[in-house]
Amino acid sequence: MASADIGIDLGTSSILVYTKGKGIVLKEPSVVAYDKDADKVKAIGEEARQMIGRTPGNIMAIRPLRQGVISDYTITEKMLRHFIQKAMGRKSFRKPRISICVPSGVTEVERKAVEEATYQAGAREVHIIEEPIAAAIGAGIDITKPFGSLVVDIGGGTTDIAVISLGGIVVSESIKVAGNDFDEAIVRYVRKAHNLFIGEQTAEAVKIKIGTACKRPQTVTMEIKGRNVITGLPKTVTVTSEEIREALQESTTKIVEAVHNVLEKTPPELAADIVERGIVLTGGGALLDGLEEILTERTGINAMTAENPACAVAEGTGMYAEMMAQMGSRS
Repeated sequence: MASADIGIDLGTSSILVYTKGKGIVLKEPSVVAYDKDADKVKAIGEEARQMIGRTPGNIMAIRPLRQGVISDYTITEKMLRHFIQKAMGRKSFRKPRISICVPSGVTEVERKAVEEATYQAGAREVHIIEEPIAAAIGAGIDITKPFGSLVVDIGGGTTDIAVISLGGIVVSESIKVAGNDFDEAIVRYVRKAHNLFIGEQTAEAVKIKIGTACKRPQTVTMEIKGRNVITGLPKTVTVTSEEIREALQESTTKIVEAVHNVLEKTPPELAADIVERGIVLTGGGALLDGLEEILTERTGINAMTAENPACAVAEGTGMYAEMMAQMGSRS
């Protein structure tokens, strides 16, 4: 019975779990609410996310992963265990075989930590897969062929850029600029330009609704509520898409530059393939309006976003588990 195969996209901002035959069964924020007085976990996932910025002093909302790397080992393990059990249902007797993905820039020590936490959380077998490979599989690219494909995976904590050919990574770069940096840039900008403190969730809502990486033909606006920096009282201001483009410019430029660096290091034959096949964007951060346009404009190579970018890594990780199983589970 191979239905115990699970693929996990262990992201900085959310965790997705893919099970064989069912696809993605769970997508929740990677947040844990921790009661430090009682020294126990109060809530995990969506329930914990709603507590961010709204908790009494003794309850902390912890994100146990920072920039794709485990920053709090014990809590990550508890969170993994919770999600694995939730995805498999209580009645499963067999320990699952788990494929889990990590950013391409992680060190051996960090990789071991992820593997160890996954075993501790109840895995029978653990396969670690690099994020760009999972993203490419999830985006529908046949990675086993001798063609170069360029994948840009913009997650919550890291952006992974890689040229993939024959099932492996030829050139890659992982930068710690991604979706969460977009949110932080919006928080900083609104504080500076409008003297308004806003929370993480408001910043994310702004990014989703009016965020853009390139000039829009018509400017759109949005009302946001926060706390006035000077008076300390609640206040509402209107922000425009053009302002948000400015706020995000530094982060989006860094992503474009990293793609540039990878292209400069790509062997000519593979570069020729990429010019023909284009750049594929995956990850939740790829949903930012205008990213395709600025990448196409600055590299001269057509950039397109995968069909369901936020789920591509999880789907690819799950499919990788199936590929491994077909190859007689010997990796």
